[in-house]
Amino acid sequence: MRELSLHILDIAENGLRAGATLIEIKIDKFQRENRLVITVRDNGSGMPAAKQENPSDPFITAETGRKVGLGLSLLAAAAERCGGHLEIDARPGTGTTVSARFQHDHIDRAPIGDIAGTLATLMAGHPGVDIVYTHRIAADAFSFDTRQIKTDLPHLPLTDPVMIQELADSIRTHLVDLAAKARQQQ
Repeated sequence: MRELSLHILDIAENGLRAGATLIEIKIDKFQRENRLVITVRDNGSGMPAAKQENPSDPFITAETGRKVGLGLSLLAAAAERCGGHLEIDARPGTGTTVSARFQHDHIDRAPIGDIAGTLATLMAGHPGVDIVYTHRIAADAFSFDTRQIKTDLPHLPLTDPVMIQELADSIRTHLVDLAAKARQQQ
């Protein structure tokens, strides 16, 4: 995949297929330590122990009807290619946490990509699911939580195309501001 946001979308969709009602996505950029960490946590049913033990094996999958699951395999390969690794913590009935670590400035590290588009896709396609997104660069962070939006704007459904577009635009603006602030502090 050309963008890390597509890996994030794939991992989140895995959690949703496992019955998750909450998806938490974190991106942490530790520029001084030259590290990028992406974490996707869900409260779904977990994953097979065999997949946890060997996430690079595309022939181990929890998918019914498919014999190959490439999502975790591709993410593991992307992290390893960039001096990092993939960690999985999955417990039956309590969910899964997938954490990918990358060397931040590695020449082969894919860009994060359109994370706002990824979040908009998840919101539009799964209106009953809560999504929490946190993007941290050093000590500064931007957070987005659909539970708060639903509380603040109960009369506006998160499936409305205009609402989805407004939220995506707002997320993009906040992320641009966060990156500019980080550049100023370097």
